[in-house]
Amino acid sequence: MPCVPQFLLLLLLLLSSLADLSNAIPSQYLKFPLLHTNPFSSPSQALSSDTHRLSLLFSAHRHSPTLKSPLISGASTGSGQYFVNLHLGTPPQSLLLVVDTGSDLVWVKCSPCRNCSHHPPSSAFFPRHSSSFSPFHCFDPHCRLLPHPPSHRCNHTHLHSPCSFLYSYADSSLSSGFFSKDVTTFNTFSGTHTQTRLNDLSFGCGFRISGPSVSGARFTGARGVMGLGRGPISFSSQLGHRFGNTFSYCLMDYTLSPPPTSYLMIGGGLRSLPVTNASKISYTPLQINPLSPTFYYIVVKSITVDGVKLPINPKVWAIDEQGNGGTVVDSGTTLTYLAEAAYEEVLKAMRRRVKLPRALQLSPGFDLCVNASSESRMRSLPQIRFRVGGGGVFAPPARNYFVETEEGVMCLAIRPVDSGNGFSVIGNLMQQGFLLEFDREKSRMGFSRRGCGLP
Repeated sequence: MPCVPQFLLLLLLLLSSLADLSNAIPSQYLKFPLLHTNPFSSPSQALSSDTHRLSLLFSAHRHSPTLKSPLISGASTGSGQYFVNLHLGTPPQSLLLVVDTGSDLVWVKCSPCRNCSHHPPSSAFFPRHSSSFSPFHCFDPHCRLLPHPPSHRCNHTHLHSPCSFLYSYADSSLSSGFFSKDVTTFNTFSGTHTQTRLNDLSFGCGFRISGPSVSGARFTGARGVMGLGRGPISFSSQLGHRFGNTFSYCLMDYTLSPPPTSYLMIGGGLRSLPVTNASKISYTPLQINPLSPTFYYIVVKSITVDGVKLPINPKVWAIDEQGNGGTVVDSGTTLTYLAEAAYEEVLKAMRRRVKLPRALQLSPGFDLCVNASSESRMRSLPQIRFRVGGGGVFAPPARNYFVETEEGVMCLAIRPVDSGNGFSVIGNLMQQGFLLEFDREKSRMGFSRRGCGLP
């Protein structure tokens, strides 16, 4: 396949996909509710889910207006993910997608899916029921933006040769089908509530879905993935020109009853919410790893436990010449994973400083478990702090890094990175209760404990 400069492909994509939105009003934004269900039925489910997720990430690693929508937690179905409803097609079909900052492609399960017997037929997108659905031709510039199956060949004699894609993961999971476009309908906010149509959202229409990363516990209830990564085909990139190249979300604590609503907002970000004290907003630069351009890397300077700085070599946090290392913020991973050298120091400090009695036995997959049967006991757990680039301090509460594995037992929800060339990952459990803004224009991430979950 000929090599086409990434900036040129992005320009072509933006010009063709967003021409109908060129006269945008800069004060608009999109808002999606984020949907989350019940917690994992067992801690091993969370670890199994993350194992497949991390294999996906490490595999990829090796090779002004605003949109607002509720985020749906997938914990009740055993997925540990946050979902969002996307309305696709004419007339619109409602699709529940996993929100994923660690990938680029937006793809949905399409009917007829050839090997989706484990999914009910009603859980798919029906292209034949949409009058505006159209697959890209294999010669279209959009087709060069994603990987193809070995059988992908452009036939000069056929005017309707579709663009085939094959999105595969390290655990052999895959989604394949036709790269396509269709109309999407959004609720747009700008003082008043209106509806906005995007005529050409580019997405993968998957007719073959297989493997645990896309059909196992972490994927239960979902019809596809909304990639929010930094690549040109991601949802945030396609809408970036229209909504100021920012998006934000707040993941609320799904253990609360009734669970509060979380939101994904495209555009606006922290500035669109009534965060009254600007000093409560911290910004940290986003790094760009040329060998892994999809991910949102932040700089971790140091970690403290109960105010004591841990003796971790700064090189542990650095991205080396081979693109290894660094720290990624990922909404699609549940637990937090640290480079092994950093994890050993965190575990050692936690064991030394925890004052609660140890659990009689460890829950499978965890290295530190304590008896913590009340909120007052939770407050006595050691406090971890991440000092990040730009001078800010990310200070999550203990419930963000201790998870209840059984009644009255809390385990440290931080794990070591098994892969020698992997990177650290700040997962969605650690992010709960923070409003996070990804400002691609200024290449920075904002975080705040104020304004989280406000409508």
